Amino acid sequence: MPGRRQPLFQAGDVDGFFGLAIDNLIQFLLILGLCTGVLGFSIELLLGSVLPGAALSVIVGNVYYSWEAQRLSEREGRTDVTALPYGINTVSLFAFVFLVMLPSKLAAMKAGASPAEAAQTAWQVGLAACFLSGLIELAGAFVGDAVRRATPRAALLSTLAGIAISFIAIDFAVQTFASPLVAMLPLGIILTTYFAGVAFPFRIPGGAWAVLAGTAAAWLLAAVGYEPALVEWQRVVDAGSSVGFYPPMPLLSDLYAGLSSPILRDALIPVVLPMGLFNILGSLQNIESAEAAGDSYPAKPCMAVNGLGSIAASALGSCFPTTIYIGHPGWKALGARSGYSILNAIFFAVLATFGLTYFVGSVVPMEAGMAIVLWIGVVITAQAFQATDRRQAPAVAVGLFPAIAAWGLLIVTQTLNAAGVAQGSVELAASTLANPAAFASVGLRLPGLVAISQGFMLTCMIWAAMSSHLIEREFTRAATWAGVGAVLAFFGFIHAGGVTPAGGVYEIGFGSGWPWAVGYCLCGGFFAIASRFSTRDAMDL
Repeated sequence: MPGRRQPLFQAGDVDGFFGLAIDNLIQFLLILGLCTGVLGFSIELLLGSVLPGAALSVIVGNVYYSWEAQRLSEREGRTDVTALPYGINTVSLFAFVFLVMLPSKLAAMKAGASPAEAAQTAWQVGLAACFLSGLIELAGAFVGDAVRRATPRAALLSTLAGIAISFIAIDFAVQTFASPLVAMLPLGIILTTYFAGVAFPFRIPGGAWAVLAGTAAAWLLAAVGYEPALVEWQRVVDAGSSVGFYPPMPLLSDLYAGLSSPILRDALIPVVLPMGLFNILGSLQNIESAEAAGDSYPAKPCMAVNGLGSIAASALGSCFPTTIYIGHPGWKALGARSGYSILNAIFFAVLATFGLTYFVGSVVPMEAGMAIVLWIGVVITAQAFQATDRRQAPAVAVGLFPAIAAWGLLIVTQTLNAAGVAQGSVELAASTLANPAAFASVGLRLPGLVAISQGFMLTCMIWAAMSSHLIEREFTRAATWAGVGAVLAFFGFIHAGGVTPAGGVYEIGFGSGWPWAVGYCLCGGFFAIASRFSTRDAMDL
């Protein structure tokens, strides 16, 4: 009954914490690796500014969503309400590194800046991009509910399923089988715990047993000299030297420098605007996913918090937007409620404030805990089919294609980059990508792969929505979605663009995607014609 509030901490919150903390920790480790290896950021900048700023945003968001879950629990009198997960958007992370900050660094060096000065410029432009992305999502809070009402559930959930099965489940499955002696047992523990419902001794959650088993296996293999070792004592010692006190500090002058930089204009339209829109869609899809799992949250305040979180992160030194995380159904299935968000906030408060990211990553290998994230990807994919009417299953399946294609394009570019490294030629990947005929000769239509990948989140939603309405014989609505696709394609938000060794590059502008826009118009026109035949069929019957 209303007025009854669930306990803040429950047994499943420990499992949920392990999964969410590891998922967020992976993002932090990616930031460390990419920002030092690709952008040339110093460890001092990362530990002193970037990670504390990101962590504070993660902390505020997790506390807010835990509070929202408690309010929903009290309002509905339920004790099984799960907080929305919150963290750094993985897609935005890669986009901001390779398509915003790396070009900014190269442009600064071309203008005569030293590598250190260029890295500083890239960071400042990244702060500005994060700030603008937050503004876009904050603005989206005022239209979010309307978009949800107009979009079929199959369209929203299939987009998440495409991301989950490709960028999460498949990717972590590949890593699992690359390190079988460490990662396969944790995967077996996770599947046994959550598929078979087996309880383990001492009331220790299955996620904790999985992490402990994987970590123990990694250290045991290192002790007997197994190569390649995932952990080593010297790495722990080195990581310990980075431990210190790193409180988040306002960095408004650097944010202003990024906003006023002429380099930002080159990234604003092709990258920042699309990523801001994708964050809006991602938040809406995750809110819909939570509602399908039984927890209904209002879109407006949630999206406003996402936008404000990214704005705050940029003011404190982080160049990576934060948003509602994919995975609510998975955390709910784990038994997580409100406390896992609080535990995650505490973990990252300690991690960032004392510079422990390096240290934790050196003690607990990522392979020990990624089975939890893999399972989350599986659950999200399954939910897209389970939470929609059985008749809508084909629409969900159609919506998977663009995300899988985007993952395939990522594999293509990674493979070519690896070939370039092996051959000692940094131009190999670029020259090969510039020759579509070479791909066609082996049966791969690269232009089509690029076209379906560009703006894949929007494309997933459009085609799943059209399919959903066609299944229900709602031809006018299907034609309307075709019109949306035509507009987005015409201005280059989907399909138009190219590919570089760093990934897809948008070509946003008037008429840049006109061939696909014409295709959508033809589809919409046909849907309208089909509605006439459908009406006649109904009259004949």
